[in-house]
Amino acid sequence: MNTINETNFQFPGQKTVYKGKVREVYNINDELLVMIASDRLSAFDVVLPRQIPFKGQILNQIATKMMNDTADIVPNWLLANPDENVAVGDLCEPFKVEMVIRGYLSGHAAREYAAGKRILCGVTMPEGMKENDKFPTPIITPSTKADNGEHDEDISREDILAKGIVLEEDYLVLEDYTRKLFQRGTELAAKRGLILVDTKYEFGKTKDGKIVLIDEIHTPDSSRYFYADGYAERQEKGEKQKQLSKEFVRQWLIENGFQGKVGQQIPEMTDAKINEISNRYIELYEQITGDTFVKANTENVLERIEKNVTTFLQNR
Repeated sequence: MNTINETNFQFPGQKTVYKGKVREVYNINDELLVMIASDRLSAFDVVLPRQIPFKGQILNQIATKMMNDTADIVPNWLLANPDENVAVGDLCEPFKVEMVIRGYLSGHAAREYAAGKRILCGVTMPEGMKENDKFPTPIITPSTKADNGEHDEDISREDILAKGIVLEEDYLVLEDYTRKLFQRGTELAAKRGLILVDTKYEFGKTKDGKIVLIDEIHTPDSSRYFYADGYAERQEKGEKQKQLSKEFVRQWLIENGFQGKVGQQIPEMTDAKINEISNRYIELYEQITGDTFVKANTENVLERIEKNVTTFLQNR
């Protein structure tokens, strides 16, 4: 099956291209960004050696739906989707932080808590919590936006402001938007029988100085979901939560001795494992959106994308 590992397009008006862990972003005339969602899979800030069929399409279409479902409360960069794997939007200058917000003690926060830490990114976490317990109120735990291949690092609001990474007046907007988006995401998830556990948002500034949401939103790569049904009972019994997120990939890697640390080997990704991960992503799509996933034609996937994007740009 054809998957998208990397692209090397030359679109009309193209100036530069940035290749991230899973997305490739083309600058068109310093006005537009063409963001292509590849099928690459990353975990622990490492790009894994094999691609996952339909992963890029899934992430792009979830993000598009969620952008549309939150546009009334927070402005975003998105203008069009000329292809199943492509989003086109306004060129923005990204802020150098990721706004991580957590409603529950899970994932990285839970691992830090288990290690005895009670302060995460300058925020105090209450004593006496169990993994996957709900925080009294959601906490914002930012991270630095690392260059490709580097690890994102936890950072406090105080350090962000002290180091001048973000101006205070802008940071207040980022916090406000983060809380509004998480509240809306929580409401949307509840309608699907899900709990939005934690997520991250990225923001940028347009040429006219407007702060907007960029990149992706509420996808299984950027967010963690629990099934609401049975959550309380599982917590009461100390059982693992049934969840929808990329965490199942991380857990598989951890169980096979890989957490992205120096000297560790990525476990073999067999065809069966690749298909399993692809099917899990399709399940994630359908659970999160409530829509049936329709697989795009991948016979000549790079030609398809190039044609659709070129046609869009020529007809603007």
